[in-house]
Amino acid sequence: MKSVADQWVPRPPCLHYTQAVTQIRIGLARSDEAPAIAAMSRQLIEHGLAWSWDEERIERSLRNRDCVVLAARDRRRLAGFAIMEFLAVHAHLNLFAVRPGYQRQGIGSQLLDWLEASARTAGIFTVNLELRAGNNGARLFYEKLGYRVTGQKERYYDGREDALRMSHDLTVTSISMPAERP
Repeated sequence: MKSVADQWVPRPPCLHYTQAVTQIRIGLARSDEAPAIAAMSRQLIEHGLAWSWDEERIERSLRNRDCVVLAARDRRRLAGFAIMEFLAVHAHLNLFAVRPGYQRQGIGSQLLDWLEASARTAGIFTVNLELRAGNNGARLFYEKLGYRVTGQKERYYDGREDALRMSHDLTVTSISMPAERP
């Protein structure tokens, strides 16, 4: 029986001969993955900005009991990661990335599903995040998963680039079915 910490994410069938067959496994990140996570953050998230999510900060998140750091692995290569901090009344998605070659294969959704399930289990029903205001691809990805823009923070990144604030309500609501009539 596979543990939750070692889920397999199926990939859609190859549609092009250059697509490689991969087996993505999602689990808790290890301390030896901090350099790769920091490098991905620098390349995919913080490009053009001062580097704030360096290896040391990633390692602090790994040690923080209020954070979950996930890694999506294709054999030994890091395909994606997510860092979420669980606070008293909400969770905050601090950092999230999937390598371009692995995007649009459900990996990002699987990472967020895991984190959102963890939040619900902890009794937390709101997830907040910030993203670059001009990152339309990320905004559309989050909106597809139920996140909504709740505001904008001017000069949030390095005092020069705006951020959008997004939030997702994880509250499960039931839909009542009308009672059957005799």
